[in-house]
Amino acid sequence: MNILKSKVAIVLLGFVMLEACAKVPITGRRQLNLVSEGEMMAMANTQYAGFLGENQPLPPANDNVVRVRTIGEKLAAAATKFLADNNASNRINGFDWQFNVVDDPTVNAWCMPGGKVVVYTGILPVTQNDNGLAVVMGHEIAHAIARHGNERMSQAVTAQGLGTVLSVANDENPTLVGNIFLQSYGIGSQLGLLAYGRKQESEADKMGLVFMAMAGYDPREAPIFWERMSAGGGAAPPEILSTHPSDERRVADLNAYMDEALKYYKP
Repeated sequence: MNILKSKVAIVLLGFVMLEACAKVPITGRRQLNLVSEGEMMAMANTQYAGFLGENQPLPPANDNVVRVRTIGEKLAAAATKFLADNNASNRINGFDWQFNVVDDPTVNAWCMPGGKVVVYTGILPVTQNDNGLAVVMGHEIAHAIARHGNERMSQAVTAQGLGTVLSVANDENPTLVGNIFLQSYGIGSQLGLLAYGRKQESEADKMGLVFMAMAGYDPREAPIFWERMSAGGGAAPPEILSTHPSDERRVADLNAYMDEALKYYKP
């Protein structure tokens, strides 16, 4: 009887794993997301509101906000079209895009599930122009669409023994789950672990190039931007570099993918 139960459990686990597996757009890499996107977006709504409550966003009429929202809306439209053209529109089901800017010298930007974006004013001198800003925003939007944070969250809650029903874990230990969520998206400076791995970074780079090119921004700015980021790091690299490694390999990979990205660029 125990053997039969074990076999049934293995079969059920196989179905769960198969259901949780999906292919990342553009790269086709199979990923495992054990936490439902509905739960991720519900937590994103809470955490995003909490972040903006503690970090007052700049007003809509601010020039930087206008720039960020203009670029963001174009990138969101481009991503939506690309996903529709490639039968992957389910990747953004339930997305409610929001773009905000906070006056903070930290060199950073991020995108939570559901398209909740924040750009820090500290990164604007590094982006220098609209193309550079599109590099950053396209990259962060790509992370959300590729569900990289879900991968990290799935690994973290499992490692903590919290299971993968996020709502239950959140009821039992909301502070821990909230910190894991923020850690999964590279938000905050006291979070310890890196937010994304090299494969995820490479995927976000490629997807971001395509999205920005489709939105009318020159993808050839991407390697130039990351060279600026790398050169400006100094002894204490900007926070964004702790979760977004920038090195010669990254620039080389961007240049290697450039011909493909330029196919989508129609200025």
